[in-house]
Amino acid sequence: MAETEGTKQDDTGAARRYRVEELAEAAGITVRTLRFYRERKLLQPPRKEGRIAWYGEEHLARLRVIAELLDRGHALGGIAELIGAGESGRDVAELIGLQDAIVAPWSDETPVHLDWAELRAAFGEQLTEENTAESIAQGYITVEDDGITHISRRLMDATIALVDEGVPLGAVLAASRTAQEHADAIAESFISLIADQLLPPLDQVDRLTPDEAGRLRDRILRIRPLARAVADTQFALAMDRRVQAEYERLGRH
Repeated sequence: MAETEGTKQDDTGAARRYRVEELAEAAGITVRTLRFYRERKLLQPPRKEGRIAWYGEEHLARLRVIAELLDRGHALGGIAELIGAGESGRDVAELIGLQDAIVAPWSDETPVHLDWAELRAAFGEQLTEENTAESIAQGYITVEDDGITHISRRLMDATIALVDEGVPLGAVLAASRTAQEHADAIAESFISLIADQLLPPLDQVDRLTPDEAGRLRDRILRIRPLARAVADTQFALAMDRRVQAEYERLGRH
């Protein structure tokens, strides 16, 4: 994403100029919003000719950058810092790419909605207020008038399958809470490793050069699948150890 676009020209070959109302219309915002951006120093000052303020294509390009950053979830304060980085000669696109790599979701779970009839069919009398409250506390479900939405279809399917096998829903939720606590600890160890060994302090990210930001982004993207592979392998090996130990314990009785 570039900070500016090629300058457009009118029919006479001159660079296109906009009055404030025309610029706001071209950018798809209100004049009030445009003036707010000016007050926050997100937009360059216009050129004055007498009492008329003229804006150009560089102003329209800036407004499009702001709109894209807002769509990506950036706050206005962060947008001001990124734009400041661009004005000091750094590539805003590289800095945004680095930030996106840092905060990109690790999970690819699909939420699933079940109405109350489906829930009663799946859990019967185990669909209690206590079990519902525990699911909410673990952050897995939100309750709506017509049922619930679970953040992960796979976890919901696994829960239903375990209950079908005869495992009480309360026991599944207890195991889920323990697993979540251990998963949080594993995630914390990886975050500490990456933060301590790879990432600069977050308040220094916007001081990186474009090349530094690009290299760090690429490194983060390479490490993400490695972290998942290590976690998956460690879990599988732990299951091997625990199953073998339990088998040997039972064999001695």
